[in-house]
Amino acid sequence: MEDYILVEGFKHIRHQQQSFLEEEMIERTKSLYNWMDKRRSVRHFSNKDIPIEVIENIIKTASTAPSGAHKQPWTFCVIKSANIKKKIREAAEEEERQSYESRMNDVWLKDLKPLGTNPDKAFLEIAPYLIVVFKKPFEYDESGEKHQNYYVNESVGLACGFLISAIHHAGLVTLTHTPSPMRFLEKILKRPDNERAFLLLPVGYEAEKAYVPDLKRKSLEKVMQIY
Repeated sequence: MEDYILVEGFKHIRHQQQSFLEEEMIERTKSLYNWMDKRRSVRHFSNKDIPIEVIENIIKTASTAPSGAHKQPWTFCVIKSANIKKKIREAAEEEERQSYESRMNDVWLKDLKPLGTNPDKAFLEIAPYLIVVFKKPFEYDESGEKHQNYYVNESVGLACGFLISAIHHAGLVTLTHTPSPMRFLEKILKRPDNERAFLLLPVGYEAEKAYVPDLKRKSLEKVMQIY
């Protein structure tokens, strides 16, 4: 077999996916499910430091996600600076206060009650790292000309799923924080005009005493349909 072929002049390298016998495949998928089922959104963080290499590996894993036309329309900004984390917390809490007081309707607020959320976001300063994910609707080439990206929200959403899984795989915890609007993140981090804030995640070890809501996930019968 050739190591590669040309498709309309572009090189395509040979790919060989590792596969497993049925029994091992069932065991591997069950083991992964059991591990991922332990993943929870955590709001109680330790300030214990994490090697930057761990964060780098997590982000490299997120960047293996598929994307429209392989444009990889994302930037992961890693914040360790206490000063910047403080600015982000202050801006996020201001947006959250407005949301709780006037933007969210009664039904929304009722749905949030079991989660115990409120405008206080102390974890944004306590967690050793914040990762802010930015989406890129378009790119600039070397001459400054704009080129659009494709399926940007879908692509960045997939990358965030990989990111959260990688954080959990490392034995760390996170929380998907989406203060709306999030334009303050672009200003604080001085991002270029082709980037839009998509998601904010504190990353770290959980606190010695961490608590999460006693929630149950939907059953397989409610989330899966076979045709």
